[in-house]
Amino acid sequence: MKANKKWYTKNIQDVIALFHTNIKTGLENEKAEEALKTYGYNELKRINKTPWYIIFLRQFTDVLILILFVAAGISIAIGEMGDAITILVIIVLNGILGFVQEYKAENAIEALKKMLHPTCKVLRDAKEEIIDAKLLVPGDIVLLEIGDKIPADLRLIESFNLKVDEASLTGESESVSKNTLTLGIDTPLAAESNMAWMGTSVVNGRGTGIVVETGMNTQFGKIAAMTQNVATEPTPLQKKLATLGKKLGIYSVGISVLVSIIGWLLGKDLLEMFLTGVALAVAVVPEGLPAVVTITLALGIKAMAKQKALLRRLQAAETLGAATTICTDKTGTLTQNQMTVKKIWLASSKEIDVTGSGYDPAGHFEFHGKKLDYKHDTDLLMLLKTALICNHAKVQKNESDWEAIGEPTEAALIVAAYKAWLHDDDTQKTISEFSFNSIRKRMSVIVHDKDSVVAYVKGAPEVILERSSSYFKNGQIVPLDNPHKKEIKNAYQTMDKHGLRTLAIAFRKLPSDTTLSQESVENELTLLGIVGIIDPAHEEVPDAIDMAYTAGIKVIMITGDNPDTALAIANSIGLKTKKAITSSNLSKMSDENLQKELNGSVLFARARPEDKLRIVKILKNSNEIVAMTGDGVNDAPALKEADIGIAMGKKGTDVAKSASDMVLSDDNFASIINAVRQGRREYDNIQKFVLYLLSSNSGEVIAIFINIVIGGPLILIPVQILWMNLVTDGMTAVALGVEPAEKGIMKRPPRAVEEPILDRYGIIMIALLGSYIGFATLWLFHYYMAKDPQGGVVLAQTVAFTGIIILEKMNVLNYRSTREPMTKIGFFSNKWLLLAIFFTVSLQICAVYVPFLQDALHTTAMGWKDWGIILLVAMPIFILTEIYKWVRFR
Repeated sequence: MKANKKWYTKNIQDVIALFHTNIKTGLENEKAEEALKTYGYNELKRINKTPWYIIFLRQFTDVLILILFVAAGISIAIGEMGDAITILVIIVLNGILGFVQEYKAENAIEALKKMLHPTCKVLRDAKEEIIDAKLLVPGDIVLLEIGDKIPADLRLIESFNLKVDEASLTGESESVSKNTLTLGIDTPLAAESNMAWMGTSVVNGRGTGIVVETGMNTQFGKIAAMTQNVATEPTPLQKKLATLGKKLGIYSVGISVLVSIIGWLLGKDLLEMFLTGVALAVAVVPEGLPAVVTITLALGIKAMAKQKALLRRLQAAETLGAATTICTDKTGTLTQNQMTVKKIWLASSKEIDVTGSGYDPAGHFEFHGKKLDYKHDTDLLMLLKTALICNHAKVQKNESDWEAIGEPTEAALIVAAYKAWLHDDDTQKTISEFSFNSIRKRMSVIVHDKDSVVAYVKGAPEVILERSSSYFKNGQIVPLDNPHKKEIKNAYQTMDKHGLRTLAIAFRKLPSDTTLSQESVENELTLLGIVGIIDPAHEEVPDAIDMAYTAGIKVIMITGDNPDTALAIANSIGLKTKKAITSSNLSKMSDENLQKELNGSVLFARARPEDKLRIVKILKNSNEIVAMTGDGVNDAPALKEADIGIAMGKKGTDVAKSASDMVLSDDNFASIINAVRQGRREYDNIQKFVLYLLSSNSGEVIAIFINIVIGGPLILIPVQILWMNLVTDGMTAVALGVEPAEKGIMKRPPRAVEEPILDRYGIIMIALLGSYIGFATLWLFHYYMAKDPQGGVVLAQTVAFTGIIILEKMNVLNYRSTREPMTKIGFFSNKWLLLAIFFTVSLQICAVYVPFLQDALHTTAMGWKDWGIILLVAMPIFILTEIYKWVRFR
């Protein structure tokens, strides 16, 4: 049987005949076993799984890592085993960190399997059996009841008040009433009411269905395949560091070869020139950069966790900081995924606001903005009592939160009643009930209430209004006339326009001779009022969206909900949205037209998984950095395709979490914006220490290069350069990584996609500061060589070696902010950097005075006067840069 058959368009008898089954006896066990051989197990399969060793090996394909391998090889060739071991340790640690992060991200399909109910009830050989869900085959007859997880895609053949929660699949916040009708060919997924999908849950009623798709052919399976087939692309930071690495590799080889040849042509010793070339190659490439980037991003993960954002990939925060567009789901992301009564319009023409949100019964009632004394409002209490009795849901407190059992809309009514301290009355006895269905659009519960029999009714406002002959006012039953009917109609239509789901509440005291039938009971009702229910937005969302716009980030809602509700929510939270595009409209659009719509103010409603994926791809093709938020199974492919996938931690499915780069532990959209701020700070700091390392390294290159050209002896030996780049520079670079965010970081637009790490201003800073470091080091070396031309080489090298390190520690202060002077950012605002400077200077003191380090690094002891000269030479690099910042950026 092929997948993608439109089962909802087929007559039930045709489906039964197609699978040679029987709705009364089910499949025979022998036929089921044969079918299992044909179709395979009803489970999701992992395809194209990347072996762990491939994941591990590709951690070592980065250009900077390859250059480090070359440097290690050269170190071994010239006998510097200590240098080689140091480099290799850094390479291995960097690879292990990357492997652990990536390996964790490869479990999306295992998470899908965990979501599925392990057993189900079927008819086999005319017997009801409970079997392992993976043994289901097309043609099996599955029996459903409240609380069941649906084990495969079913075409329904019986439905008794059956309602299914499909939020994890379609994104629709309201549960869906099911039937057995044959539907039209263009019916969207969310409206296929005669189908029940694998992985969704029964919240009301019971039913029977015939299995039509299993395993990878189900809607879940298709999403699983889509998720696996989405390739993981390098992040913007990875691309930029790779480009930088390639350029540095070319420069290092070019400069080392050029200087070696020039020196040899000027009569220098060939071996000495080879050593110098190696020294220059090592000087050009910041060996500590991959490790520093990894450590800084890892520190960022810890900082993000405090902001309720848990990162699954090291580069995720930096990528989010570059985001230009956030595609967000509505249900559970912008909203709480908890239906809540927000307005009550009493039939006495009194509109009441209800505070609080979700299933927590904290809240009160307000009239004209003032708290209402509900205890003396007979009309409100009667409405709430009716809503509580005409109800099958439950609301209960669990360990951390309130939860609903049953129909979410009914749970919202219970919570509203709880806010008036109403509770179930055990003295009332239910006599009969007429259940809700999509045709009747109403529900009635008949109970003994004290000495009378009362019918409590709720349903669609237009249906209840038509069957009402009176309304309740000040505790009295008043005849309902046409003008008042128009007023009631306007009331619920206004609620509809504001995205509220409306229910009318009514009752009737039944005469003693009333026949307990639907038509006899559900007439001459007394209307109590209209209840407006909505899935409310998180309180922090409007401010978060405003902050996103201030930061130059576009927010696009993509939801499985209906367009009217989506537009109402969008307008209420401040989204700049003028138009809703449905899935059916989207399928008829060309990519060019869709691109034009994305440039405008739109949201997408009734969206399917493939719609979300298409939208993300088109945005990425337009050079947008796309963040996608979501919580359902249907979001997984788009989460993986996006530059940064963000799943909800509380209400998100395991599938969404596994396909994402980041998980919000509080399901709060505001945490995304906090994470953007953190991501921008991380990128700024990475850029700062890249500039710092390159300006320091360029100083080393200038000193060595010019010294060769003018015919001087070797100013710095390779092991000293490695000590600087891996030990002293690395610590201060990591400390730069925790520099606090600069003021106004969320008031600037996202950086351009094509913007390199080294911009024009950064290159100028590298050139100027690197030149000062290089010439100052050169002066120190030749000043001491001039003092003792014969025996002063070791002291001159030691002073130059120490001098360049002190210069670099002064230089790192310049990169705490590339624009603001120290007086504005605060000298002590980054204590880690001050500690790093103190520690690295202490290490250098050890390098100068500790005997075994003197031997390893070829240094000798210096006097107090030598330290004083070094400090006098080093101070201007900081002072002059501070003066420049004050003049230019004042």
